[in-house]
Amino acid sequence: MNFKIIKYNAGNIQSVLYALERIGVSAEVTDDIEKIRSADKVIFPGVGEASSAMKSLKENNLDKLIKELKQPVLGICVGMQLLCDHSEENDTECLGVVPVQVKRFPGNAEIKVPQIGWNNIYQLKTGLFKNIPENSFIYNVHSYYAEDSEYSIAICHYGVDYAAAVQKDNFYGLQFHTEKSAEIGEQILKNFLIL
Repeated sequence: MNFKIIKYNAGNIQSVLYALERIGVSAEVTDDIEKIRSADKVIFPGVGEASSAMKSLKENNLDKLIKELKQPVLGICVGMQLLCDHSEENDTECLGVVPVQVKRFPGNAEIKVPQIGWNNIYQLKTGLFKNIPENSFIYNVHSYYAEDSEYSIAICHYGVDYAAAVQKDNFYGLQFHTEKSAEIGEQILKNFLIL
């Protein structure tokens, strides 16, 4: 299978590569438009800040390319947030693939920002969560979240209910880190392989 990971100004790419290797998948990290366009599956990972990540995508014309992709695309963490319309993080216009807003968690005495650590997901939908039990634990590190909407395919609660995962057409997004979510994360990646 021809598997590509989008290379841009965001961290986390190496840990996603290792997670794929653990399930027997090799992938190429590239910013080559034709290689990405011809891939069977595309992963759009990211750790970092939304506006600088969008700037990097635009500089390499990857913003236009991503929106045109027809194969299954999986955004992880910042990759998922960038698939949305807009992020409150530095007032960033994102790719607009999934018409959802990205908000900052309302920090207070009970809710520490960022959310770091294990939390559970529920209301699981679509084949991405095949063989994943309701209330499974996944690993989060984020200060911003996509609002719950009709595109939510998994929910998480941290002060508010938010979209732990979204889907629109061939685009899937996961707010949590599959590569750090043990067996549950590995199963989700395996499910992505057969979508």
